[in-house]
Amino acid sequence: MTTTNSVWSLLLVGLIFHLVYIGTVFDCYFTSPVVLGMQQHSLERGEAKRLVLIVGDGLRADLLLAKNAFPMIPNSPEDVAPHLRSIIETRGAFGISHTRVPTESRPGHVALIGGMYEDVSAVTKGWKTNPVDFDSVFNQSSATFSFGSPDILPMFARGATPGKVEMWCYDEDEEDFTKDATALDVWVLGQLRTLLHNATSDTSLDHRLRQEKTVFFLHLLGLDTTGHSYRPHSKEYMANIQVVDEIVKQTEELMREFYRDDETAFVFTADHGMSKIGNHGDGDPDNTRTPLIVWGKGVRGPLPDSTSSSHDPYSEPFALTHLLRRDVEQADVAALMSALIGVNWPINSVGVLPDIDPTKPGYLLAKETEKTQAEAALVNAKVILEHYRVKHIEKKTHSLFYRPYSYFAQTEHLEEHPGETEVAVIEELIRSMSYYQARLRAKDFVTHALEGLRYLQTYDRTMIRGIVIAAYLGWIAFGAVSILLPSRDTSSGFRTPFHLAAASVLVAFWALFLKQRSPWTFYIYITFPCYFWDQVLVRASSPCLQYIRQGQPGSIVRLTVRGVLVVAALQSMVAGYTHRPIWSVWFVTIGLLWPALSWPSEVRSHNWRLLVAWAACCLGTAIFPLLSVHQEENLISITTGAVAMYAIGIYGMSKFEFADGQEKSMFKTVTFILLNNLGWSVILVNVIVRDLRDKKGVAPLFRFIGWALFLTTAFLPFFLRVGRSNPQARLMSFFLGFGACFVWLAIAVEGLFYVVFSLTLYLWVEVETVLRAHAHPATKKRGVETAREVKQDASTYRPKADDLRIAVFFLFFVQVAFFGTGNVASISSFYLEPVYRLVPIFNPFLMAALLIFKIVSPYIILAITFSILNARLNLPPFSLFLVALTLTDIMTITFFLNVTDTGSWLEIGQTISFFCISSLLLVWSAGICAVGEVLMAGQPRGLVGGDDRKTR
Repeated sequence: MTTTNSVWSLLLVGLIFHLVYIGTVFDCYFTSPVVLGMQQHSLERGEAKRLVLIVGDGLRADLLLAKNAFPMIPNSPEDVAPHLRSIIETRGAFGISHTRVPTESRPGHVALIGGMYEDVSAVTKGWKTNPVDFDSVFNQSSATFSFGSPDILPMFARGATPGKVEMWCYDEDEEDFTKDATALDVWVLGQLRTLLHNATSDTSLDHRLRQEKTVFFLHLLGLDTTGHSYRPHSKEYMANIQVVDEIVKQTEELMREFYRDDETAFVFTADHGMSKIGNHGDGDPDNTRTPLIVWGKGVRGPLPDSTSSSHDPYSEPFALTHLLRRDVEQADVAALMSALIGVNWPINSVGVLPDIDPTKPGYLLAKETEKTQAEAALVNAKVILEHYRVKHIEKKTHSLFYRPYSYFAQTEHLEEHPGETEVAVIEELIRSMSYYQARLRAKDFVTHALEGLRYLQTYDRTMIRGIVIAAYLGWIAFGAVSILLPSRDTSSGFRTPFHLAAASVLVAFWALFLKQRSPWTFYIYITFPCYFWDQVLVRASSPCLQYIRQGQPGSIVRLTVRGVLVVAALQSMVAGYTHRPIWSVWFVTIGLLWPALSWPSEVRSHNWRLLVAWAACCLGTAIFPLLSVHQEENLISITTGAVAMYAIGIYGMSKFEFADGQEKSMFKTVTFILLNNLGWSVILVNVIVRDLRDKKGVAPLFRFIGWALFLTTAFLPFFLRVGRSNPQARLMSFFLGFGACFVWLAIAVEGLFYVVFSLTLYLWVEVETVLRAHAHPATKKRGVETAREVKQDASTYRPKADDLRIAVFFLFFVQVAFFGTGNVASISSFYLEPVYRLVPIFNPFLMAALLIFKIVSPYIILAITFSILNARLNLPPFSLFLVALTLTDIMTITFFLNVTDTGSWLEIGQTISFFCISSLLLVWSAGICAVGEVLMAGQPRGLVGGDDRKTR
């Protein structure tokens, strides 16, 4: 790489490539299940005239059903929800509804009401204004009356037939995390009561309410809000469950009083659960297990448990082991509701009616039980088959060499449409009253149809994987060639064959995508590997052949050994995503073993103070990955972290020296303001936290002062940049400025981690400076010769063997900045409790912005130190980062191949998170490194080995 422009062009290509290729994980593993042109099916008649769906948002099954679920709370009742428990024991059916990741409200409600699982990327589209672009039980009902949160109801109302779904929502400002959230649930009940009361004097409304196939939807958000604020094992969450239980009881009474019949079916469930730290979104089992209780018209009563027990250790504390537990997948609830009131199954529904399996009791109790169950099984089979049929026709029409799913391929030449023979067999079994055999046949058929549907949804997966692997390997090769081999002109005759080959491959794939009507993103995906490999072959084929002909076995062995060590180091980071102690092992290794085994003895003896400080900081940072990821709010830890920052600020203010007196005065002024703000922030946070614990809320004056302190502290270093001649002084100003994040947004030890991590980064710069000075003593030259050398190095990057190690260390620090105090297994571990100090009212985007700002803070320090290191080693901006960016895709390929959409929801959620994190961290770091270069513009360069203490 010969010019600064080459650095920037390579950086730009790398960033665009990594951003674009994040989408490959969704195109490969999580394509949208929505298809058009499907025929709908339903039972001839439903068992119930109407249905009431009650969803307790964020309700955990164990805390609702277990005996003595809250033993840590004095005088807590044995049964926290006595009414719902009495339904289970006397007149209803129950089980666990298993959700899928992401365990968020939008995809959870889509599964419950639409009968389908959105592709994982759909959660990024938002949940308030986006209409549901697929069918739902609400849309198939005669009318749906919904009450609850403005975050959930609008997406179903706007996605349905106009006028079909009516909604009553409270104002968004009512979702205040510092207030009693049960008021939201009580409001929902009040609106239902008002609606039914108004119908007594409104003939038109009364007529609509009394139509068959009517649905009432009660969305109870209080539990989710309370769980986020106080965590699920709190007395507040327990009290909210009791309120929900009472609401269910009163809803039953309202329906009975208004309709004066027993023709109503009730379904009570949750969209997702909640982890013990009060979060959800990932595949934590506490997030994916939700209660399902069904009772009323058309629903069977409790049954004794089967010979092979339906219970496991999870449900033993429920004290319901004498009753049958019938588990379902979350999308199955939509099929159950459709069967109960006799509406069309929603288009694209993949739910399987529990009653389709004749070997297990389901949920239905029909007038003609066996016949109705068999007919419902047939409808379910037709719905899934229709989904497969449409996808089959689409693939067969547009695929170049189409191969149908093996189960249907056997009879493809005998029938016009796949599966019609098997459907006819099931219909004949029903006509001959062989209901058990019909259900058994339908169950087997649905299993194959779902497998066939999955086969078609993943039809292009192998091809996409090949493209992705070729692209990432191409980027690694392209980056290495760009960095190690200087650009040089080659004859057009030499380049032409490679260009023609790359263009031919590109055109062939584009033609294939056009034939298959592939998404437009596929055209972009294939462009990258074609470009990368074309450039690699053009620029590297001749030098590589020449290198091989020269035959230098020793250098090849050394290169191979270095490559193996780098791959091993990166793979250990991959393992660190699931085994957090590996980060601690890394710190012990670089803090103790690396100096002992690799540093020259002269460096160790002459810089023993630096060695001791480096080892101490590494060992201190190693503690944090070993701590539990589940932290309780701890004001002592928060205050201790702030005191440590304060001490560093005072030390720096008294010790740093400057060549210019005015610059020194400015530095002391800025530092004084930052320390003053930091001190008041600590005091105010202690006051606000105690008020929140006492449920007094956050006083508006305190909130205003808090925002003022937070913003001025964080942004002052950007506006008043100090230490132009002393990079360490400028680093300290940003360290203190971002320290505000770890006072206002910390829950426990994050501030202490921030302090030790920042000190480790600072010492890393000093260590690398000393090692480079010892390895290349010529860089100590001073005067005019050094000035010319600095100018030359600023425009020409000459890679050295140490740069590879520095790049690996940088990658390690990037990972630790993210995972040092967070949960490696889950993005949802970033606590919301500290955010309430500044944003007590629900505002997802502002809350997310604050959390992201907190996550960015260590990266700003990393970026500044990395910029200082580049300057110290006299390297052009981003040169070391580009080496790291080239190496990181060894990790990314591993994470991509490990992504799965099968297995436990925890595994699915982890694999998606790991790939996205691995891809985004380096992209994120690149942007922040750019900020670091801007923030440190004008700093001294090429001072390796210098003795000027005023800048050191």
